[in-house]
Amino acid sequence: MSAAVYPRESVYNLIPKEEVHPQKTQRYVSKYRPTVVLEKKSTQDAMRTMGPAKVEVPTPEKFLKKHSKEPKLPENTQKVVRKSCTVRKPAVPARTDIPPMGFHTNRDFIRTATAVPMKPKPTSVDTSKGHKQLLENSGLIPKYIKKKDYGEVPEYLLQRNEEEQRAQEEYDEFVKEQREQGAMKHLSDEERHAVLEGLKKNWDELHHEYQGLSLVTDNLSKKSRRDRLEVAMKQLENDIKLIERFKTIYIPNYK
Repeated sequence: MSAAVYPRESVYNLIPKEEVHPQKTQRYVSKYRPTVVLEKKSTQDAMRTMGPAKVEVPTPEKFLKKHSKEPKLPENTQKVVRKSCTVRKPAVPARTDIPPMGFHTNRDFIRTATAVPMKPKPTSVDTSKGHKQLLENSGLIPKYIKKKDYGEVPEYLLQRNEEEQRAQEEYDEFVKEQREQGAMKHLSDEERHAVLEGLKKNWDELHHEYQGLSLVTDNLSKKSRRDRLEVAMKQLENDIKLIERFKTIYIPNYK
């Protein structure tokens, strides 16, 4: 139950009250505290200024030697047997000694004596570092002009020329037959020039119209109009190139 709170002007506030001091719980103290304090004093206080008071001084015989700190390889326990040169070789046979007889060999001494040493392949050094390559593949000697078929037309070109000539002959025969039947007629130079000028004039008109198009094609109508003009101009360019390329032109004869 909570204590009653009275106003400041209350008479009950004049009654003396006993002050109750709360008791604090006893603080925890480790039982190893004295031991820790003694160890700290014995180790830290002794080396506070100049290190430990008593240090084992090395003897003069244990001075630091050269290469003593470097790692060393394990000792090889296997014994290495070296051939000694103390054994004397047999003496040189004298002039009067009879040579040993009865030895046979399959070696052809005549072929060995008359054999011609193999010549090295000629090479070409092309860098200061000594890089070399075969002289035959270096391009410094005439290799391909010594071939038997050098300067001759390749077989595939001859075959292609024959096919083109055969196609031209078939076309000439077809045109001849059509002319005899009256289905085709030959354009004169004036007519060919007039046709060429008309095609160029049509191309100029389409190009002028193409230049006046809007830069932004934001709807389908503008896009379709631009595509239509590009297709028409491309067709006119092909026709102009074809007429300028061929001097003889045949067209259908409409009556």
